[in-house]
Amino acid sequence: MLIDLTPPQIQTLMIALAALSTVGVILAVAWPWIARDRMAERVQMVEKDLRQLRRNERSRSAAASVGRSSLFAKEPNRVFAEIVERLSLARLTDESSAAQLLKMAGLRGRAPLIAFLASRLIAAMVMPGFAFAYLALVLKSDLSLLQIVAIVVVGAGIGYTLPKLYVRNLISKRHTSLRRSWPDALDLLLICVESGMSSEAAFRKVAEEIGSQSKELAEEMSLTTAELAYLSDRRQAYENLGTRTGMDSIKATVIGLIQSEKYGTSLGQTLRVLAKESRDFRMSAAEKKAASLPPKLTVPMILFFLPVLFAVIATPAVLQAIGVS
Repeated sequence: MLIDLTPPQIQTLMIALAALSTVGVILAVAWPWIARDRMAERVQMVEKDLRQLRRNERSRSAAASVGRSSLFAKEPNRVFAEIVERLSLARLTDESSAAQLLKMAGLRGRAPLIAFLASRLIAAMVMPGFAFAYLALVLKSDLSLLQIVAIVVVGAGIGYTLPKLYVRNLISKRHTSLRRSWPDALDLLLICVESGMSSEAAFRKVAEEIGSQSKELAEEMSLTTAELAYLSDRRQAYENLGTRTGMDSIKATVIGLIQSEKYGTSLGQTLRVLAKESRDFRMSAAEKKAASLPPKLTVPMILFFLPVLFAVIATPAVLQAIGVS
């Protein structure tokens, strides 16, 4: 439908369009001065939030370290410290390997190391005495000099090994908890990263959420979050996580995180692949454990089930054979 316009109306319309065009050009040219650029403000707000996050992580890690473990919270025992210092046990033994072993067990600080070194020496001295007293006083057996020497050597070896076996038992329990919860932690970490969180915020959120499932993993991720906040090299924080845990699956994730930081690759894709591999590894471990169950049940069945079964089956026949009604 065409609208017939008179010349005055056309002239008015052209004036209006010209006015609108002029206003548009003026706004386009003057817009950078009229509208405020909030990008700098947003950057400052992000930097402020990041500094606040780092301060909170430092205070949280300091508060958590107070109640993490009794050995870590307390000062070194004076008696143990005196033994280690007088006998120079730290020099005679590999202190770095012992400290690493204790870190894998969740025992950090100077106090657990001193207690571990002193307990090995004390146990090596006490165990031969217990063994000799038991054989001489309880069993009352006549022992030759060679037997006494053998008892002392074996008891000392057992006593020296017992603290290390105890620590390795703690490591085994800790690894079991970490291995069960690590795939779930990777899934949560993937969700946090893909939602736009930074590495520090993602680790902090996962540490809060995974605590109900595994306190050990929550502790390790909290320490990693604190190290990411105050260490200048983020790679060192990731490497410390793999060193503290000593697990291959976590070390593989650490390598992926380091490569993503170094080369700028997609962290989400890396975490997705590592999470799938961790779930597959957990499933294969469960299948392997289930497959090993029948051989383990063979000996208990032979020793406990079969004799009772034979007795139940054979007793009526034996009673009939001997003429008992």
